Amino acid sequence: MGNYRMFEQCGEKELKILLAIDPGDSISGVARKIDENRETIRRTVNRLENAGYIQYKKGLSVVDDTVRETGLAFLAASAAISPPSISETYMLPHFAGLDFAYTAIDAVYVWTRGGYQVARDETDYPLFIAIREEDLEEWERFFERFGIPTAQERQPADDVAGPLQIVLDPRAEVDAELVDGRPVIPLAETVAFARAHYATFESALDMLDQMYNDVDTEADYRERAA
Repeated sequence: MGNYRMFEQCGEKELKILLAIDPGDSISGVARKIDENRETIRRTVNRLENAGYIQYKKGLSVVDDTVRETGLAFLAASAAISPPSISETYMLPHFAGLDFAYTAIDAVYVWTRGGYQVARDETDYPLFIAIREEDLEEWERFFERFGIPTAQERQPADDVAGPLQIVLDPRAEVDAELVDGRPVIPLAETVAFARAHYATFESALDMLDQMYNDVDTEADYRERAA
């Protein structure tokens, strides 16, 4: 173990990495979770490994979960002073240690790789995630630590303190695929959601049709529905 000073491992990237790691993660996977450059994360991971905080055996893992819990408690306390931004809120589910997948509007957002954004802005921003039913209360407690309200339906902006809210979609199981490091409901389910709200997502369906070969065109869909 190298000669590392205590405060050297307490920077922003170090904290994000320690919180984002799920056992077995790769360096690239962690980099995508926290939206950071892979090479930067590789250097930081190497430093954390040499200092004894994490190990790399068949993937990354944190040596002592107490470090993660303490880091999460610090982050939650900080949120009371400086509430999380929208981009930071997208990172938070990765720190919960629970299964989830982006769904509804966020599924369209993720599958279009950020190319389609609709029906929300920085003053009214619901974030939609599918979760396991058995984890519902744990998710509610997790976001409560950060002062972010949760519900199972989108709440009117006037009923929510602050611009952010988390809309939880409890399911028996969470079927997720990874797109740019973000777990998201399958493409077929995302397309079905967009079709069910065709007036809002017509342009998104065109984008998805161009991006993925196995997405039916709007014309094909309307022809079968006729």
